[in-house]
Parts: sequence; C-alpha cells; structure tokens
Amino acid sequence: MKKQDIQKKYDNKKKLLLKYNHHYFNLDSPLVTDSKYDQIKNEIIKLENDFPYLARKNSIQDQVGAPVTKKFKKIKHSIPMLSLSNTFDVKGMEDFISKISNYLNTKNKNLSFSSELKIDGISASLTYENGILVKGLSRGDGITGEDILENLKTIKNIPKKIIDKNLPNVLEVRCEVYIGKKDFKKLKKSFANPRNAAGGSLRQKDSRETKKIPLNYFAYGFGVIKPMFYKTQSEFISKLKNWGFNVNPYNKLVSGIEEIEKHHKNVESIRSSLDYDIDGIVYKIDDLNLQRRLGSTSNSPRWATAYKFSSEKAISTIKNILIQVGRTGAITPVAKIEPVTVGGVVVSNATLHNKDEIDRKDIRVGDTIVIQRAGDVIPQVVSVDLNKRGKNSKKYIFPSKCLCGGKIHTEINLSTNKEDAVRRCIKGYDCSFIAKEKLKHIVSKEAFNIDGLGKKVVEQFWELNLIKSPSDIFELNFDKISQLEGWGDLSVKNLKNAINQAKNISLNRFIFSIGIRHIGQENAKILGSFFKSIEQFSNMFKSNRDEVLRNLSDLDGIGETQIVSLKNFFKNKRNIEIVKNLIAKLNIKDFKDTNKKGKLSNTNVMFTGSFKKISRSEAKTLTENLGGKVLGSVSKKLNILVVGDSKPTKKKIDKAKELNVKIYSETEWYNLLNI
Repeated sequence: MKKQDIQKKYDNKKKLLLKYNHHYFNLDSPLVTDSKYDQIKNEIIKLENDFPYLARKNSIQDQVGAPVTKKFKKIKHSIPMLSLSNTFDVKGMEDFISKISNYLNTKNKNLSFSSELKIDGISASLTYENGILVKGLSRGDGITGEDILENLKTIKNIPKKIIDKNLPNVLEVRCEVYIGKKDFKKLKKSFANPRNAAGGSLRQKDSRETKKIPLNYFAYGFGVIKPMFYKTQSEFISKLKNWGFNVNPYNKLVSGIEEIEKHHKNVESIRSSLDYDIDGIVYKIDDLNLQRRLGSTSNSPRWATAYKFSSEKAISTIKNILIQVGRTGAITPVAKIEPVTVGGVVVSNATLHNKDEIDRKDIRVGDTIVIQRAGDVIPQVVSVDLNKRGKNSKKYIFPSKCLCGGKIHTEINLSTNKEDAVRRCIKGYDCSFIAKEKLKHIVSKEAFNIDGLGKKVVEQFWELNLIKSPSDIFELNFDKISQLEGWGDLSVKNLKNAINQAKNISLNRFIFSIGIRHIGQENAKILGSFFKSIEQFSNMFKSNRDEVLRNLSDLDGIGETQIVSLKNFFKNKRNIEIVKNLIAKLNIKDFKDTNKKGKLSNTNVMFTGSFKKISRSEAKTLTENLGGKVLGSVSKKLNILVVGDSKPTKKKIDKAKELNVKIYSETEWYNLLNI
C-alpha cells in the first residue's frame, strides 16, 4: 500500500473515532458498542505502531477523550456531598468502630448503625421549601453540582410536593438515581452499563428525552434541614417513606460487629438477584447528635463508611513487569497481564505495590496469577500458581534506577526507625516523570480543580511541550491548542475560563496543591492557619527557614515527619524556583479561619493526659469550633493547658507553670465552656 493511501486510511479511522468520542463523552449517546469502539481504536494504534510517521504529531494514544461541554448551570451545595471512606473486611470494620469509640470516648458503649445498600448509581440532592421541590443538583465534585432539576422531576415517585404539618421549612433529601437491570436490557445498545445509562440520561439537555428513560431512585439521607426535628438517621429514613419517597427495603438498624457481619453476609448472598448493582453496604452512626460530634475530615464523614463486598477474582498471566513513578517519587511496580474480565471490567494491568510485596509472593514475568479488584476498583495480584511456573523462570530484579536514570533511594521511617517498603526517586522536578505527575496533582479537583484539564490532557500537553511546569498552565498558548484535533472554539474557551478562575486560590489549597510529601489537605489547613498569608509562607524560601520550621513544631498535627518533609522540599533550589514562578501567576487569598468568633477566639490551647467525658480528638475539634487553636507543645504562645485525669505529662505541666500558663483540670475546662 502506498504511503498516501496509508495516511488516508489512518485519517479516516481517526476522524471516525473522534466522532465516536464526541457522541460518547459529550452527548451521552454512543454510536457503537464498546467492542466496535475498541476494534477501531486498536486498528489505529496498530497503524501508528507499524508506521511511526503517522503519530508524529498527535497519537491517538495521547488524544483527549473529547472536548468538555458545559450543559448545565453550576450551583454550590449548601452542605458538601462528601465521599465515603471504604472498608474491605471485618478487621477494617472493627477499626472503623474503634476509631469512632475512641473519638467519642465511648469504648464500652454498643453503638447503633443505620445501614443502607451502596447502589452503583448517580448521587443527587432534592431541596424542598415549604414542601415544594425547588432545586435538584447532581453530586458534581461534591462542592458544586449541576442544576438538573427538570430531569429529576421526570423520575416517577420523586415527590414534587410534600404535605405534612410538621415538615421542616427547608428540607434537602439526598438520593441515588439508577436504572434497573431489567430496564437496562432495553438500553444496553446505547450505554456501556446501567450507571452510564443513568448518568447519561440525567445529563440530557432536553428533559423530555430524560422522561423516556426508566430512571429510578432510593432516598438515603439529608443535607440542610431547617429546623432540624430528627434525632436519628433511622427516624429520618422512616419519615422519607411516609412522605412518599422510595426507601430501600434492605435498610436495617444494626448494633455491634456480629450483627453487622450477619447483615453484610445476608445481603451479599442475594446481591446477584437484586435488580440494581451494589458493591457494598454503607453503615452510619444512627444518633444524629453523635454524627455532629464526629464531624468530617476534608474528604469524608467520620461517622460513616462503605463496607465493600468481597472482591471478584480471575486468573491471568504476567507478560511483563514495569515501574511507574508517582508525584512524590514513589516507584510502583505494575504487572502487564493478559487481558481478563474481573467484575465486568476488562483488566490488563495489576499493581504489585512495592519490592517487598514482589519478593514475598515471588512474582515473576510469565507467572500464572490470581488477580482481584480490591473493593471493585484497584486490580492487584493475590497469588502465584507455582505449579504452572516454567523451568526457565527468573526471579524479578527490582531496578536500582528511576525511569529518569536517577538512583532509587530507600528511606528510614521516622516513626518505626525501619526501612520504608516504598523505594523513591528524590530528584523532584528534575525527574520528568515526577514533574508530570505533580502537574496531574495540581490540576486535580482537590487542588486547583481546573475543569477540562484532566490527566489525559496534561499528558497530551506535556508531549506537545505546552506544559512542563505548574506556571506554564497559566501561560498556555490557546492559539496552538485551538489547532489540535478535538479542540473546538467552545472547548478552548471553556478551558481558558477554567484556568482564569483557578488563579484565585486560598492559601491552604495552594499549599496542598504544590504536592509536598506528607502534606495532605488537613496538614495544609494547619499550615495555612499558621502562615496566614502567602508573604509569610514565602519565608520558607529563605535561608533562615529552620527558625520557621522550629515554630511549626508547636502546631498540633504537624510532627517531625511533616517538618522534615518541608525542610527537604524547600532546600531544593529547583522546587523553590518552581513555586515562586507559580505564585507570580496567582492571586493567593489569605487564610480565613472558619470559626473566628467564640469563647476561645485568639486562644492557644494544649491538652495532656486522657479525659473521662470526651476524647482528645473531640476536645481538639471542640476547641477549633469555638475559635481556638490547638498547639502541640508548651511555649510562650500557649494560653491554656488542659490536664486530663489519666497519665498527664509532668514535664509539660512543670513547663506551663514556669511560663505562667493557665492550667485547667478536665472539670474546670468543661465549666469554662459550659458543657
């Protein structure tokens, strides 16, 4: 075949694939089946591999799925729709209960949990004012959702009006929208699975089209309720049923690990017979007052967890073992396996975690293995069938160098004084693989949250040299982007707007975004509260940063691990250069305390010893909610030292007396706060 014919064949197939992408990603209306789509894509990839000159500019393997569209108005949730923590076995569930008991200081109390099936659908919220349905939002990113009220109204049995003399003035009901397995059989030519069908239907621009789709739902919880009449989760669920909402019949009140396990196994045994897909059971503390006391972390409520069902397993063979480099330099080995279906998903990669895991299981290239999708998400190797191992099999030798050529280091864990299981490249931004992963982190929804600039787009822009460092994001050449296949005027405009919006960022979010190891969202908030402004944070760039780091040791929640990580990050001149360049492109807002006013405003508090009534963790949360700040050590900055009845540290008490710090007993502390 002539070169021009090959080029024509390639261009036609690629154009067809981009058309399929547009219909699948933007119109929620696939034109072909998954297998047909994969066939076309594989044919293009084969042409690229056979004739490398075809992919010199835009390989389909680096191509964006499809330009992002803005179909619906975005509205901020009154209360964030947080994700849930996951638990995978009885020990994990026991740990979850133990953490709650420790936080509430109720170790001997048998806690009650309201349970509900975790349906694989689309989360949404319904807001009623004086009984009238006035707002309907998708979950979105948890903070902001899409206005899909008209589409939600098409779902049968969602009440449009609630009549009840004792109805709250404002009532936000949260629900999971799904399509039943039987109904999906009629739609499977248009959608990959029931969840995609539900999502695509809810995102129809024309609600008349949504009305044609057999959507269903279960109500499971609440957001804003004014005034709040209810004392337990189970009481509220009963009310939902009385008001005409669909409530799952398998909801159950359970107490203790034995009842939880029994209920879990019973539901798992009937899982396949249900008309909707589920992957676990959500367990929530039933007492709403305890829910309020427990509160939430940045990502999930402390009072709930999703207890997943057993993972599905499959058998495959390892074709190769490669390594991947994460944003913190972590070297993760990945097994390339013969594609196999696990839990309805075709899997071709499986994580091997680290060198120790490979050695422990003696995993080798060519091995026949059992894999599972942990929690129905991450494929991993469970075991090796040694009986099927070939005679010429060779032990896998973990590489001593990163993909960038830098030496791989093994660090000593500061807490255990032992070697970390994870090997790392420590070149930071000087390693191109780390640099690229850091960019993916920076644009993520937890960081700058740049809509339209996802991982695939970062990969594409990296290969085209459009982005190599974080500040490049804010200097993108949109003229060049508009010339790329798949990027029309609207998608370029949307990306430009999203990047401009991202320039305004809070200090704590910025600190989290730059990707310092061991500095998660909670640590970033603590640091933001300490530094207050980007000008103060910039002292970390200076040669006298050790003085700043010493002051950080006073902060509760910032330990030696975090301080050493900060020190290592900012002693690297390249890191400082990159962060400075990024700051120059942004408007970084000063940190604002969420609770400025209260009995403990402008008061630094520290706790020593354990308490009878509440835990140290709850005492810390209570202090912060009342406007105070919790310190981790006794210093001149400390205003109050609260001494628990059990095992307080004498050294801390003596130092507090020496510095004339006010010392309160547990009882005196409660009297001060009137609790």
